[in-house]
Amino acid sequence: MTKQNRGIGILYILGAAAGFACMNLFVGLAGDLPTMQKVFFRNLVAAAVVFFLLLADKQKFHIKKGALPWLLLRAGAGFLGVVLNFYAIDNIGSISDASILNKLSPFFAILFSMVLLKEKPKWWELVFVAVAFGGAMCVVRPSFDARVLPALAGFLSGACAGLAYTAVRILGIKRERGNMTVFFFSAFSTLVSLPFFIAFYTPMTLLQLLYLVLAGVSAAVGQFFITAAYRHAPAKEIAVFDYAQVPMAAILGFFFLSELPDMWSYVGYAIIIGAAVLKWLVTLLSEKRARKKEPQNEGNLQNAGDALQNTDQTLQHADETPQKSEK
Repeated sequence: MTKQNRGIGILYILGAAAGFACMNLFVGLAGDLPTMQKVFFRNLVAAAVVFFLLLADKQKFHIKKGALPWLLLRAGAGFLGVVLNFYAIDNIGSISDASILNKLSPFFAILFSMVLLKEKPKWWELVFVAVAFGGAMCVVRPSFDARVLPALAGFLSGACAGLAYTAVRILGIKRERGNMTVFFFSAFSTLVSLPFFIAFYTPMTLLQLLYLVLAGVSAAVGQFFITAAYRHAPAKEIAVFDYAQVPMAAILGFFFLSELPDMWSYVGYAIIIGAAVLKWLVTLLSEKRARKKEPQNEGNLQNAGDALQNTDQTLQHADETPQKSEK
């Protein structure tokens, strides 16, 4: 992978962060509407866009063998995560607080990978998970009253997203198409939220409708940008830049929603983002060291091979010497 591809991947993932930050903003601007009404529009736009992309694909709506259970898990966990995230956006008091709690998903993905993929994380990965959860407590600030529910919803949205991303990894192993995964999730979420949308429909102004459509468009843009980002560079090298969504959301919330997180929220942001950055750096350094050891191992194997070859030649020469003597 070239530095140019890595740079393009970073630009794409920053675009995705901007898209999801704008989605959170438009959800907040839509005002006092039922959460399911917002969820419906968020997924309807993405489902419509990917529907036409799949129509142009040779495989159409074909699902790979063995992928359906994981598509259902990804869709179910993703849908619940979106519902909890939107509830947090509407009630937590700051879209940046909701964003940072949702961004706990990579740390939850490490835990879910232990169960679903039988992966054994390194000890330092578990340390960073614990640090990130400690930072989340600064944002959540647990208490024994109803005020903690929006923050708890944001925390659980990160858990659901982590489970959904683990299912996406398994779908990648099974070689399921990315567009099919996005469409299944979007269509599933649209259909599940539809009965709630009808039952609890609240009349909207034209401006509110526009905000919800823009939320759906922003979510679709974010989804396509993040897919493009990971086509240009591995997730381990660029995923940390997705945390740019948090300061973006804080800036948008301040200017458009007059939101200002408190000191403890900023402390939590610093701890969680710091844990993510340190985990990223340690991962890159450990892999760099592993790559340096590989040539040495190859050299040792080559030396061993040369030594064996020299030994064979010596033995062969020793066998030929008596024959010359006999002559």
